[in-house]
Amino acid sequence: MFMLDLRNDRSAHTDDAPTQGHSTPEEPDRDAQRHAPRRRALSSLARRLDAIELATHGWLVAHSIKLLRISLGAVFLGFGFLKFFPMVSPAEQLVMDTTSMLTFDLIPGSVSIIAIAVLECIIGLWLISGRALRGAIYLLAIELVGILAPVVLLGDKLFSGPHNAPTLQGQYVLKDVILVAAVLVLATTVRGARLTDRRDRRRRRSAADQARKPASEHEAPDRLPNTADGRPMADD
Repeated sequence: MFMLDLRNDRSAHTDDAPTQGHSTPEEPDRDAQRHAPRRRALSSLARRLDAIELATHGWLVAHSIKLLRISLGAVFLGFGFLKFFPMVSPAEQLVMDTTSMLTFDLIPGSVSIIAIAVLECIIGLWLISGRALRGAIYLLAIELVGILAPVVLLGDKLFSGPHNAPTLQGQYVLKDVILVAAVLVLATTVRGARLTDRRDRRRRRSAADQARKPASEHEAPDRLPNTADGRPMADD
């Protein structure tokens, strides 16, 4: 009896006292309530950032090609304008040497620099205004041949730095690869290509599919009631 009472008394104390090292059911609820404001703030911030990103994406889809065209036109107009003034453009001597080699010394350097200045200004004005874009792309194709020709014709001058590193003129020419990529993007817009949002494309495709469906698919056909044996009732 004594042993039984001792066990019962010990079990009673064990049941009444909380187990050490384990949290009570109320503690997770208190932790959740304490962290709830932080989670709501982070969720609200994530929604705002997503809304800002979505709005920025839509603006870029609508205007980035136009900004690329205008900025490219401004670059050509600015550098072309500098070539009208002797010893002002840093690429003046490079342009005259390249043109002289391409034309086998048939066109003097003073004439070629003015001709290229006029060409670049026309390209720049057409790109900025957005008019005669097809003509501007064709002129750009001719211009890019002269821009990249020094890499082949004047390689000894462009890569005469330490360990054949590009000189300042060489770096000036190599960065024109960006202009080539920009021209390729603009060339795709001549025949109507443009940036589109994937979601807008899916919506347009869905609307087009709905428009192509015949009217019989949109309206349920009138059916005659069936007879007792399951056969359709004849229309009198």
